[in-house]
Amino acid sequence: MILFWILWGIDAIVGIIAIYFFLVGLSDGSVSSFNLGLWLVILILLSALLGGTILLKSSDRLTAAKSLLAILAVPAFLFGLYMLIALTSGSRWN
Repeated sequence: MILFWILWGIDAIVGIIAIYFFLVGLSDGSVSSFNLGLWLVILILLSALLGGTILLKSSDRLTAAKSLLAILAVPAFLFGLYMLIALTSGSRWN
């Protein structure tokens, strides 16, 4: 049960980051009518993932919910770990 909430939290952080970049893009003009549809698809899929896994968990399909959450959470966690190592190691990575 706790693994579900850890995975859900990681996915929620990814969703918050996506919303942040969307709003910054709207304010500086990089999100235009050309790519607004792509952004909306990404945001809708992220919200469907978070909401759908809550519904799966409430209908006693915890394994399916964890599997869906892991699709996004595992790469996001590994990327976050990579960035943490890159920022704190002090070595030159170029």
